[in-house]
Amino acid sequence: MTTNWTHKEFNKLGPDELYAILRLRSEVFVVEQHCIFLDMDNKDQVSHHLMGWEENKLVAYARIVPAGISYVETSIGRIVNSPDARGRGIGKRLMRESIELVYSLHGKRVIRIGAQYYLRGFYESFGFEKASEIYLEDGIEHIEMLLLIKH
Repeated sequence: MTTNWTHKEFNKLGPDELYAILRLRSEVFVVEQHCIFLDMDNKDQVSHHLMGWEENKLVAYARIVPAGISYVETSIGRIVNSPDARGRGIGKRLMRESIELVYSLHGKRVIRIGAQYYLRGFYESFGFEKASEIYLEDGIEHIEMLLLIKH
């Protein structure tokens, strides 16, 4: 199945797109991971939203947050794919698309993420390196990671 990638600023999202984004984030981060937290953190409004669609279903999503909002560096956050789409390489394509989108929007620069610790190896496969000790966020182990610019 073909995944169609698109990205939009918050104020360009249609109501159906915004609903799909919030639903997918809630489905995985709240329901699947049994984590009660306020997902809407006022960073969406200043971010770009990368969406991977298959037919009319959102199967992958990431938020590109400008430098100075979450971290000093530009960041990729709310990285998520639909449970129905797992095992088909969607997560890897999402990360490649996210990194390229950061470079396209903000120039080739260092990217910082706050990764769930159990996914550390996944992010290392894209060149991210450990940048903090393990910390708890909403009861889940996380680690900050950096993707440095190689010269």
